[in-house]
Amino acid sequence: MQKEITLQNKKIPYTLHKSARARRMRLAVYCDGSIVLTTPSDVREGVGETFISEKAQWLFSKLNFFSQFRGQPLARFSREDYLKYKGEALALVEKKIESFNAIYHYHYNGVNIKNQKTCWGSCSKKRNLNFNYKLLFLSSKVQDYIIVHELCHLKEFNHSRKFWALVAQAIPDYLSIKSELKNSGLGHF
Repeated sequence: MQKEITLQNKKIPYTLHKSARARRMRLAVYCDGSIVLTTPSDVREGVGETFISEKAQWLFSKLNFFSQFRGQPLARFSREDYLKYKGEALALVEKKIESFNAIYHYHYNGVNIKNQKTCWGSCSKKRNLNFNYKLLFLSSKVQDYIIVHELCHLKEFNHSRKFWALVAQAIPDYLSIKSELKNSGLGHF
């Protein structure tokens, strides 16, 4: 549902998505400047607008960041791109997993390459490792961080101190890489 909110005397259009599966509110800004607020089905519209207002500074920083890419091919990824790069991404990810898993020796069931808008990687309860094909276009150190992050979820399915200690075994400077990824507007962990 298309909506509009006024923030800092500017009318900001956004899409409201109510989801029965959502457990909390989530605000996303995409590379094309579109904004999506996802809320659980039972959340009143006014609560969602308050949530957006509280995130105004973050929202404007992301819109400002993505404005530099308008009209550039990097801001657009198509299904054809996914099909074109999926195999290359899988080869890269499998090679890096093999290298890093020499440290951890974790068992996993499979590796999948997906075409996702907001997620770089995930680890399922079934011990499957999933990665976004766009990982291919990130720097090597950021790729390493994302792969190790998901690999460590095989041991710690959370973001506890134990989890971050595992990440640090392979990526000692993970905090600076995590910060770089977050500040770039390209995603978070």
